[in-house]
Amino acid sequence: MTTLTLTTLYTGPDGRARFRDDRLALPDGTPAARLSALQASGGCQFRHSPVGFRSDFHCTTTPQWLVVLQGRMEIGLQDGSTRVFGPGQCFYSNDTLPPGAAFDPSVHGHCSRQLGDEPLVTLFVRA
Repeated sequence: MTTLTLTTLYTGPDGRARFRDDRLALPDGTPAARLSALQASGGCQFRHSPVGFRSDFHCTTTPQWLVVLQGRMEIGLQDGSTRVFGPGQCFYSNDTLPPGAAFDPSVHGHCSRQLGDEPLVTLFVRA
């Protein structure tokens, strides 16, 4: 069966954000155009981030897919690891604050920044 590898940004048991690569089955469609099962969504939102954009560490408030439409985006974690996503790439952002925890920017969440000389345009699709 054909699959896609999709990146998930999630909160580990220690409260720190982590990356994980998951496989998504594509059981439907035709041999020329494989499809996943239909995924539910709670709406979408577009964002334009100018050259030089960067965020401080923060947690995802609502789990959502992030799709890069234009430009390049770097996601950084507390452990110093980073991943860069370009046009057509996506990840599932689900590094929410652990229940009962108070946000600590030295422990929780991720940071992001625009890379290069092209503005960053993204699409958020809520889960």
